[in-house]
Amino acid sequence: MFIDELTINIFSGSGGDGIVSWMHQKGKPKAGPGGGDGGKGGDVYVRGVRDINKLNQYRFIKDFKALNGAPGQKNRMHGAAGDDLVIEFPIGTVLKNLETGKEVEVLSEEKIFFLKGGNGGYGNNHFKGPENIRPKQWTRGKKGEGGKFFVELKLVVDLGLIGLPNAGKSSLLNNLTQAKAKIGNYQFTTLVPNLGDLYGFIIADIPGLIEGASAGKGLGHKFLRHVARTKMLLHCISCEHDNPLEVYNTIRKELKQYDKALIEKPEIVLLTKTDLISEYELNKRIKTLKKKDREVLSVSITDDKSLKNLRDLLVKKLRNL
Repeated sequence: MFIDELTINIFSGSGGDGIVSWMHQKGKPKAGPGGGDGGKGGDVYVRGVRDINKLNQYRFIKDFKALNGAPGQKNRMHGAAGDDLVIEFPIGTVLKNLETGKEVEVLSEEKIFFLKGGNGGYGNNHFKGPENIRPKQWTRGKKGEGGKFFVELKLVVDLGLIGLPNAGKSSLLNNLTQAKAKIGNYQFTTLVPNLGDLYGFIIADIPGLIEGASAGKGLGHKFLRHVARTKMLLHCISCEHDNPLEVYNTIRKELKQYDKALIEKPEIVLLTKTDLISEYELNKRIKTLKKKDREVLSVSITDDKSLKNLRDLLVKKLRNL
């Protein structure tokens, strides 16, 4: 099962309490304050990993917490600091604090500071002074930070294959790369994004889009959220459709309604399944789609030459992004 969103609780560690204690020297009971400060609570860090299935490991884990600091010790010794916690998320993950609305994006494999552990409390040794030689004051450690977080994965990929269901995206991905995406002659064969590697560039076959997806219809935002961070779009239109321009406009409308920035991304229009129509019909459809200076290509997975030409052109385009 592919998990791309969940809700979890994350907290840094609380600081340890300070204590009241007295130094003990032979023949001099209660020679002076000896209560040490509490240890600092552990911090929380997040780190990106190149594993889009990482969230699956957290399906049944709802609470993440760094260790608390230890209480202060006698003889003016501080308590031990709590161990830090590092949580791994797929690159592209967004963590949103549901109370404050603050968001943190995980966009690299570098460790990112996320939540600060609470400071330790003061022991009575902290309060000693000329006018307070036998202090009995102490303070509790500070609570750690954190709360409930909505975790959402938005894939970071070089090329996103978009289009209506059955546009041939999964088959194309399998033939351009060594991916083994599921294919089938029915809508929504692809229920989760499939990834493939094209000479170091990551291609994602995004779940099929239908009219109304920007409002949640069909797979809705499950599709659109993964387009948000795609560097370039390959808009696949099957030659099974008699009106490719209508299909094209349907997809573009959904992209614009979800996020206007999506329609500004570099785009190539690709007519798929060209073996189903004549060369005359293919040229007519290409001409129709090119009217607004769109870059239009065509491919059939049964034609090795067209696949090679497409592969070479995509690599060239992606290198220049």
